This record gives sequence, structure tokens and C-alpha cells, in this order.
Amino acid sequence: MSFKIGAHVSISGSRVSSDTETPPYDDVRNAVHRQVNFGGNCGQIFTTSPQVWAEPDIEAEAAEGFREETGELLEGPWVIHSSYLVNLCTPKDGLREKSMASMQAELDAAEQLGVPYVNVHLGAHTGAGVEGGLDNAASVIDDLEVPEGVQILIESDAGSGTKLGGEFSHLAGIIERTDEEIGICIDTAHTLVAGNDLTTPEAVDETIERFDEVVGLEYLEYLHLNDSKHDVGTHKDEHAHLGEGYIGEDGVRAIINHPDLRDLPFALETPTEDGRGFAWNIEKAKQLREA
Repeated sequence: MSFKIGAHVSISGSRVSSDTETPPYDDVRNAVHRQVNFGGNCGQIFTTSPQVWAEPDIEAEAAEGFREETGELLEGPWVIHSSYLVNLCTPKDGLREKSMASMQAELDAAEQLGVPYVNVHLGAHTGAGVEGGLDNAASVIDDLEVPEGVQILIESDAGSGTKLGGEFSHLAGIIERTDEEIGICIDTAHTLVAGNDLTTPEAVDETIERFDEVVGLEYLEYLHLNDSKHDVGTHKDEHAHLGEGYIGEDGVRAIINHPDLRDLPFALETPTEDGRGFAWNIEKAKQLREA
């Protein structure tokens, strides 16, 4: 199978319209062409600003074009990343309702765009405790109307403060609690700083084996491929260029070539700094990929 590798790309910017009276608007089709320009063949998007409570506003024409151009130009699947404000674990009714409404809007947008996944962090339990937080998250998920052909992915977390998802047991716990057929997205940088070694082939093997024992590899659908500026167990979430952080080249090579991972899609959230961005990191991943 081909190497499914891409980046988190923006939909921002206007698309030229044949109707000169139509005002400019962000257009999801921009993401397809940005992905191609970076050398990617799958990837991730926000449908709206992730830092405010705002629902996606996608024109029917743009959605149709996105679906068509994705089919023509890309090989692997897109994933939508939910708003940073969403907190599935919260014990607060107001935040729970806002989080549920935001997630429902993203799920509906995924159906409109033909995107098979919506990725979300569990969030912070803020005093409810691990068990209470997982119960809260499951109740939100079970109250959502998930369209056919769309799956919710729970992303692994760096595990700072009361945030859940840093431990594999949290991921297993939410799967056990919900009636929805959810999947998992592993972020390699988050997994490292949460306390799981990914720096050598042997460490990668051990971590993946433990994930399989606790969660189950059958639930793993997507990976965020990021190196980390911080070491194992620090709980500090700051991404680095591939091969230049604490995971390093040996770790990244082992991850993308691991027999249980290599056929899954990878999306990069690496930084744009030092004159390098997504194109450099995608090319780096391709260099480390073995035939």
C-alpha cells in the first residue's frame, strides 16, 4: 500500500468565483491544493477557527468541489480536528452543551465533505476525577447523532493537569463506556511526553505492544506524526521537526515503518520555523520510509 502522509492544512483564503457579486469566503477546496503543494496525499483540517465557538459555514458548491478534488488528487483520508474549546469530560452543564453542539456541527460538516473522521481530545475533568470525566465524555458522545460513514476519533493527549487521554487506560476507558463505535488517533509527540518511550525501534515495539494490550490496535485509525521538543514524561506539548526532537530519526523511522502502523494514515502538525514547514517534514518522512 502507498504511504499515506500529509499535513494539517488551512482552508483560509478566497476562491475566485465566476459570480463577481459573490463576496470572498474561506473555501475548503484550498486545503486540497495546499496538501498537493506540500507533497501530501491525505491530511487534516479545521472547518472554522478552533479558538472560538463558531460552526462551520461551508457552501454547497465548495463542499462538492472538495469531495471531487479530494477523489482526483489525494489517496488517503481527511480528518477534521474539532475546536480546541471542546471539553467532553467537563462536569459543567454549560460547557457540556457548547461542546456537544460544536461536535455535532463538525460531524455534520464531515458528512457534507465526505470526510470519514472527526478528531477530538477528551478534555479536562476539572475536579470530576478520571472516572467521572470519562463518564461525562461518554455521555456526550452517546448523545451525538453520528452520520453514517463518519467516525469520532479520540486523540491521545500530553496529559498535563486534569486532562485525560495521556494514559492508554483513559483511551480504553472511553471505548468501554460509549455505545458509539469510536476510534483512536495517536499523536506521537503527545504519547512520548505522556510517558511512553518512542525513541528507539525497541521502545516503539514495546509501546505499540502495550497500546494493543490496553486499548487494542483494531481501534487505531489515524496518527498525528510529530516529533517533540520535550522528553519522555514531561507532559509538555510542543512539536518539533521530524527527526530533530526527542523522538529523533530512529524513533520516527521505527514508527512509520512499524508493521502495525505503516498502512495507517499520518498527518503532520509540525512547526513552521527555521525556514522549514510541512513540505520539508513530509519529504523527511518519505526519506525515512522503507519500501
